[in-house]
Amino acid sequence: MKRLATLTLAIAMAAPVYAQNLATVNGKAIPQKQFDELVALLVERGEADTPELRERVKQEMINGAVFVQAAEKAGLDKKADVRQELELARQSILAHALMSDYLEKNPVTDAQVQARYDEIKGAQADRQEYKLRHILVKDEAEAKKLIADIKGKKTTFEAAAKKSSIDPGSGQNGGDLGWGPVTNYVPEFAAAAEKLKKGEMTQEPVQSQFGWHVIEVEDTRALQFPALDSVRPQIEDMLRQQSLAKMRDDLMKSATIK
Repeated sequence: MKRLATLTLAIAMAAPVYAQNLATVNGKAIPQKQFDELVALLVERGEADTPELRERVKQEMINGAVFVQAAEKAGLDKKADVRQELELARQSILAHALMSDYLEKNPVTDAQVQARYDEIKGAQADRQEYKLRHILVKDEAEAKKLIADIKGKKTTFEAAAKKSSIDPGSGQNGGDLGWGPVTNYVPEFAAAAEKLKKGEMTQEPVQSQFGWHVIEVEDTRALQFPALDSVRPQIEDMLRQQSLAKMRDDLMKSATIK
């Protein structure tokens, strides 16, 4: 509704005179043609062309005309700050239109998406992901005792995590963190986990901003990269943003700025 009000207000400010009018407000016409164009724009953006939509648009255009006329009568359109805001709004609308037009004329292709997907996947080819468990405690001495108890088979890693871990996300699950790359974790934790092999546990507690960790690597495997279809929207958006950035750079380079 806010977007519709903005559009209709802009139309009310710029309405020329046509033979057929939707309405007149204080003797000033709201052209039927502009009403039809606004309805068509809203339908193009996904709204249904219904009598209710048309009535809503009509009322918004009338409301917009009333407000514009009142503002102009009060001389607000002559104020420097208002003129500045109008100019900024004009620039924003034109810049958005330019970018939309550019993307329409230079759409992202399936070949570009596939190439970028292959590039990203290739860069991840040698990465590993880890199935980890950890126990988080506040005190180093407590962490050392847990390591000694687990090594001495006085308890299991899972049982120790359920009893002692202060991590609310994993503690009650026996410290299970599931599968993921070590980059999911804070640097100290990641560095320690990356040094462990399958089935190994840290021999000394690992300190991070959260406390002291005991870490166990249950398993490792090659990083599971998502299928193309599941990441296509993100890749398409990335390519569009890069395309727009290049367009902006090219415009700035070709502009004469003194």
